[in-house]
Amino acid sequence: MRGYWNRFSPRGGLEDFLAYWRQPTPYRWQILGASVALTFTLMVLFVPESERIEPRSPDVTYISTFAPDRTDEEIIASNVANQQWQDELRAQRAAFEERKKELYRRLGRATGVDVDAMERRIEREERELAAREAAAAEQARTAGEQ
Repeated sequence: MRGYWNRFSPRGGLEDFLAYWRQPTPYRWQILGASVALTFTLMVLFVPESERIEPRSPDVTYISTFAPDRTDEEIIASNVANQQWQDELRAQRAAFEERKKELYRRLGRATGVDVDAMERRIEREERELAAREAAAAEQARTAGEQ
């Protein structure tokens, strides 16, 4: 495997180049100059010049799903309906999460894991995190007042 990587070594390539360059060739400087000139010419011709234009101003289309002449009572009624819908969604999510936790508890008990100790540790860590966040918020609030 070592011989494989030696074929691709930059050091070996550089040594080969220097060995070839040291050979007595009368036209090596002319060949080097022509190579550099050709490479430079190709890069100038094929690398496009970047030109930036001013961006167009966006076409803004306002979409309103509410009637512009709604009364305050209609707005309040739609907000209440939306809040009830959000509460139902939260209750469904909470029920789903509780069901998932119960399934994990059953799995843990079936495999011999002390689920109750894990739950106590998680609750303790959550209380500590909440306390740290409350302390940080209080510290930020007192620093902002000063």
